[in-house]
Amino acid sequence: MAETTARENAIKAIEQAVGEAELEVERPREGSFLVTIPGTAKLKTLVWLEVGPHSLTLTSFFCRRPDENHAGFYQWLTRRGSDMYGMAFTSDEVGDVYIRGRLPLGGVGVDEVDRLLGCVLTYSDENFNTALELGFASAIRKEWKWRLERGHDTRNLRAFAHLAEPAGTSSD
Repeated sequence: MAETTARENAIKAIEQAVGEAELEVERPREGSFLVTIPGTAKLKTLVWLEVGPHSLTLTSFFCRRPDENHAGFYQWLTRRGSDMYGMAFTSDEVGDVYIRGRLPLGGVGVDEVDRLLGCVLTYSDENFNTALELGFASAIRKEWKWRLERGHDTRNLRAFAHLAEPAGTSSD
């Protein structure tokens, strides 16, 4: 009985927090929420909130497996995780990176859901460009060069202008 009440309260808290924040949400099944949070560096962060019988699980895809500098990339993520609230960076069997957290249902309230969603957005958005630079620098350089050679816009690569060859060239 208490299990059901805690689960129902958690679901209501998530509904209220997402509603108050005016976030886009999908409800594919009972107790599951797919929340879309707009960002800056990472333009859109998707967050799965799954209300289980005893805990709330939060999962958000961060980025795919790095192309290069694997040790440096994962070491940097591990260090970043030491300061994260309620969640951590984790990887799956192929090396894709997620932000994942778990909270007992008794701790799930409107303010805590809002805090967790804010944290996942902050961790995703603030770390995204550095992660891309650490794990995908060669691909970014190739993309920059390819766009310049063809006269394509490089505005969405501005954060990586220091990686461009030749340095500082822009085709805005």
